[in-house]
Amino acid sequence: MEKFVITGTEEGLHGRVKISGAKNAVLPILAACLLTEEVCEIQNVPPLADVRHMAELLTELGARVEYDAAAEKMCVQATELTHVEGAYETARKMRASFLAAGALLARCGAARLPLPGGCQIGSRPIDLHLKGFHLMGAKSRQAHGMVELQAKALRGSDIYLDFPSVGATENILLAATRAKGITTIENAAAEPEICDLADFLRKMGAEIEGDGTDTITIRGGKELHGAVHRVIPDRMEAGTFLAAAAITGGDIILENVQEEHLKPVLAKLAECNIKTERTAEGIRVWRRGRLCGVQVKTMPFPGFPTDMQAPFMSLLAVAKGTSVMTETIFENRFSHVGELQRMGANIKIDSRSAVIEGVETLTGAKVRATDLRAGAALILSALAAKGETEISDIYHIERGYDRIDEKLRRLGADIRREEE
Repeated sequence: MEKFVITGTEEGLHGRVKISGAKNAVLPILAACLLTEEVCEIQNVPPLADVRHMAELLTELGARVEYDAAAEKMCVQATELTHVEGAYETARKMRASFLAAGALLARCGAARLPLPGGCQIGSRPIDLHLKGFHLMGAKSRQAHGMVELQAKALRGSDIYLDFPSVGATENILLAATRAKGITTIENAAAEPEICDLADFLRKMGAEIEGDGTDTITIRGGKELHGAVHRVIPDRMEAGTFLAAAAITGGDIILENVQEEHLKPVLAKLAECNIKTERTAEGIRVWRRGRLCGVQVKTMPFPGFPTDMQAPFMSLLAVAKGTSVMTETIFENRFSHVGELQRMGANIKIDSRSAVIEGVETLTGAKVRATDLRAGAALILSALAAKGETEISDIYHIERGYDRIDEKLRRLGADIRREEE
């Protein structure tokens, strides 16, 4: 077990940082590689714990996986799938493991996977995934923590999602590519990661229209082939570094970013008195004067992302005035509040809203990363705090941030890794 030890900076972070490939785009794309017998080459793949877990899962199913960490390139060839069941210990480590279900159903007509794992940030049921599979002709059974799926032949169907679930949209999309007929997903998620998955599937030969809107149409039944694809930049990592510059009063240029994916975060940063501009190298972010409090409500894309709620709360904890953060996606996503309070933040929880009274400064303390984004929030607070902060359970953070300590050190942060 390791921890981060961070001493707050008064100078602010300065320099350039290259944003890695998007974890939330890589994982469904790797699952999509199961749909073909041919080689798929995925580029811009970050060396994250969740990526390793997904590679392990694909290998257990019979795929051959090769990863060049230096080149951030992964090659997957699922010539023959020897298993349709994922090992419990591998699959339970991350929620994205269940994305193999749609691909296995489409390719093999069966799948047996554990109920999803990952960070404990609230209820994340798979009922919408199963609803889509059932409408396409699959049968399911749950027993002993496992989900068993079978389908003699998937068929296209009209599927309405009660909530625009990213995972359900991705899983149904994967299954529909090889189902006979036309599948329509209404009230579909529109996140950039959905579009990236659809782009990859189109390169494999799938016919997909409407991704990025609330209605996606898939003409299935086609044989899919191998493809080469470069994953989009991670908008959550980009948002975290935007917040790092803001909370420390620094001046950073983010390289390898797509501005259109960051619009809701950039809009709220502007309300907080943060300056950003597009440059030839990427996005520059800096602050002049104190942060201003704002009201934020998490929403499905193109709304403010739930994954940026915790990091943004660190900003609001030192912003002038009263801020309100309302979480509409996950009911248990305020676990970081108690840790921020240890550092001097003035935050009160009222149902699914947090009322934040900004303080002049935070102070270093011993805190614990309770989940991935909560850990990022603690890093941001530690960078702006007076004194030294120790963050334990950093394995949560490393599920979704590629060498974050190294990147921060290059920007001038005093952050080191120590054994617990």
